[in-house]
Amino acid sequence: MELKGNEGQKRLFDCAHCQKVLQRGEILPYWPGLPHITHVNSRYHAAFTAFTLIKLAMSEFIIYHNPRCGTSRNALQGLRDGGVEPTIIEYLKNPPDRATLKKLIADMGVPVREVVRAKEDLYQELGLDDAAVGDEQLIDAMLAHPVLINRPIVVTPKGTLLVRPSERLAEIFP
Repeated sequence: MELKGNEGQKRLFDCAHCQKVLQRGEILPYWPGLPHITHVNSRYHAAFTAFTLIKLAMSEFIIYHNPRCGTSRNALQGLRDGGVEPTIIEYLKNPPDRATLKKLIADMGVPVREVVRAKEDLYQELGLDDAAVGDEQLIDAMLAHPVLINRPIVVTPKGTLLVRPSERLAEIFP
């Protein structure tokens, strides 16, 4: 059977996955004359769906994660429950570089101080609670001591957010 693009066939694809693909302007395969249910139940659709979700997850969903943190685990589970396997960056093992950290903060649109984990003893020990400590000094401290980066930071196509509490995930996902 010949696979064709979906021009003029948008009404055939009424499942949520297909609608998202169409909204992105991508082409879906279809078999002329067969109803959508055949498309949905086909092996091709399953493979196409799995490939698209893997591709989407690898390129557009990232979580800066600490597996020991309950809030971080809840946010990760929320993404998975929504059908996405994000790129997981355990930032304590693989901390972001300066440019990445600054971009994350800028994308969140929050002051640098909001991204610093003030609950850590190190925060007090380094004198970071002093209002005179500027943004660059706070960034320096987070880069030198990744435990000071608050978590989880989640990046999705809808935006970047410090997902604390984990219920905030709904602001940027799905």
